Amino acid sequence: MSKMIFVNLPVADLPRSVAFYEAVGATKNPMFSDDTAACLVFSDTIHAMLLTHEKFSSFTDRAIPDAHKTAQVLICVSEDSRDAVDAVHDRAVQAGGRADAIAVQDYGFMYSRAYADPDGHIWEVMWMDPEAAAQGPEAFAAQMGGG
Repeated sequence: MSKMIFVNLPVADLPRSVAFYEAVGATKNPMFSDDTAACLVFSDTIHAMLLTHEKFSSFTDRAIPDAHKTAQVLICVSEDSRDAVDAVHDRAVQAGGRADAIAVQDYGFMYSRAYADPDGHIWEVMWMDPEAAAQGPEAFAAQMGGG
């Protein structure tokens, strides 16, 4: 079985967040959703668990930071093409996300854009030329101007 990732995110308004992530392209899994949490599926291996602040707080005694002011993580998801990166970003913005939450990165062989969801969580969407990726980290560093 492939490893799966479940990104747990505290959200202020669960229905609004579910609608946002569905607009971006995720599908709600009703088996793991209720009025305190919703499982949004991006792929067979990538899921976002949207949790009300009360539910999120039941898992940790740490404070929930204001993601509009602070960043604890930057979540990056790959796409199959530059056009797909733009399409996901544009859907996020149309659904109420903040455009280009991180500066656009375009290195020719690698391209990324980022959006912030309504709660301020930053998602980066990236594409990398498979041939460039297959050349390994040394070739990547050389193309980036490093050693």
